[in-house]
Amino acid sequence: MSFDFLPDKPIYQQLIDRITGELIRGAIRPGEKLPSVRDYAVEAGVNANTMQRVYRELEGMGITETKRGQGTFVTEDPGRLEVLREKRKAQLVADFLRDIEALGFTKEEIAAYMSGGEADDQS
Repeated sequence: MSFDFLPDKPIYQQLIDRITGELIRGAIRPGEKLPSVRDYAVEAGVNANTMQRVYRELEGMGITETKRGQGTFVTEDPGRLEVLREKRKAQLVADFLRDIEALGFTKEEIAAYMSGGEADDQS
C-alpha cells in the first residue's frame, strides 16, 4: 500500500507530517518502535533513501531515537511531545488564517464564525 502524496510539497516532509500527526493523535505511542526504514519505505511506496532522510529528520527534531541493533523508537519525553503538539497546532492555525485571509475574510469575520455567530451554512 503506497500513500497518496501532494505534488507541491516534498515527499519526505509529507512523511514527517504523517508520522508526527499519528504521534499527536496517539496512533503511534511514546516509546513505540517504528518500522525499519526498508519496511516503511515499501509500505509508503518510496525510496529507502527518502525514508532514511525522514528518520534522520525526526531524530534531529528529538522525536525519535535510534538504538543501534534495535531500531528507531519514538521518544518517551512528554515535554518533547508537547512541544511537537504545540508547534503543529500553531502551524495549522497560521496556515488556516493565511489561506482564509487570502480569500478576503477578515479576522473579525473568522472570529465571529468560530465563536458561533454568523454560522451561515448554505451548502
